[in-house]
Amino acid sequence: MFTIDAHLDLATNAISYNRDLTKPAHEIREREIFLELKDAQDRGNGTVSLPELRKGNLGLVVATIISRFSAGGKPIASLNLPGWHSPEQAYAFGQAQLAWYKTMEYKGEMVQINNLQTLENHLSLWQDDSIPNDSKPVGYILSLEGADSIIDFNFLEKYYENGLRAIGPAHFGPGRYAAGTHSDGSGLTKIGRDLLTEMDKLNIILDATHLTDKGFFEAMDLFSGTVWASHQNCRAIINGERQFSDEQLKLIIERGGVIGGALDAWMLYENYQFGDNPKQLGINLEKLVNHFDHICQLAGNSNHIGFGTDLDGLFGTEQSPYDLDTIADVAKFEHILTKRGYNQSDLENIFHKNWLRIIRKTWS
Repeated sequence: MFTIDAHLDLATNAISYNRDLTKPAHEIREREIFLELKDAQDRGNGTVSLPELRKGNLGLVVATIISRFSAGGKPIASLNLPGWHSPEQAYAFGQAQLAWYKTMEYKGEMVQINNLQTLENHLSLWQDDSIPNDSKPVGYILSLEGADSIIDFNFLEKYYENGLRAIGPAHFGPGRYAAGTHSDGSGLTKIGRDLLTEMDKLNIILDATHLTDKGFFEAMDLFSGTVWASHQNCRAIINGERQFSDEQLKLIIERGGVIGGALDAWMLYENYQFGDNPKQLGINLEKLVNHFDHICQLAGNSNHIGFGTDLDGLFGTEQSPYDLDTIADVAKFEHILTKRGYNQSDLENIFHKNWLRIIRKTWS
């Protein structure tokens, strides 16, 4: 089934991790093992590449630029996430990631989707079974995960001109525009509130993922445009600030939003400790369906869930469900969801229709 993944950090892997994503995942792993790379926990364990996306019929993704600012230059200790020492450096690094996406477009590997016409043209291409997937470009909608690299709002317009269509104001820790996961629990900053106003003017989607509870409710009050949560699970199932409470989920549902289910093991298993073995803990793909079930119960339908896997977002197979080898295995959810009682209409909603509905509504 044609599949949309609403959150992949492709450029981060290509630029920061020096991964050639035009190669199959196993080839990338073998190279990292041969080079004995130890700078990140997921070296030799990557799951995502452009061939794997095509193999799994994941023809459209929301792809990020991540470039953090840290006033003191100190990383978040638990995740070793560094930050640039100025917004200007952060912007320049973001442009390096953008250049990678543009280069992939030039090579025919990817195509940017930024309006209704490009969306419908791309869907028509991927619906043409006479053309093999391995010759189709992967479509991408450009998103910022963390808004630190927006130097000022003139640069927001530059980003928009380059195709930016969604922004998550926060990532991990303190941010220029909003506090994020593992920060002090504060909310939007003054310029963060102004950012939401400017996003409204440009019709940019607000990605509520990573906002603190305080920042989330502030954003819901201030922002009048489209809201989604690209990679977010349920606090009622697995406790923790990184997950959304039922009150938060209901607000997104009421706004017509969609919540993308993430496949990071610590979001799927209570009290997961980094370094735990997912297979020993029984963390499989079906764990995500518990979160889907919960959101469907809150909504009364399957119209507000989809995939936002976050695969290779600072983790690989060592921190993924044990029955996932590469991102192509997202296709296994067809059987898993059917076994759990979801019908064909539900599957179509989850795999692509819910994301398409919210994108079309926003861009129309």
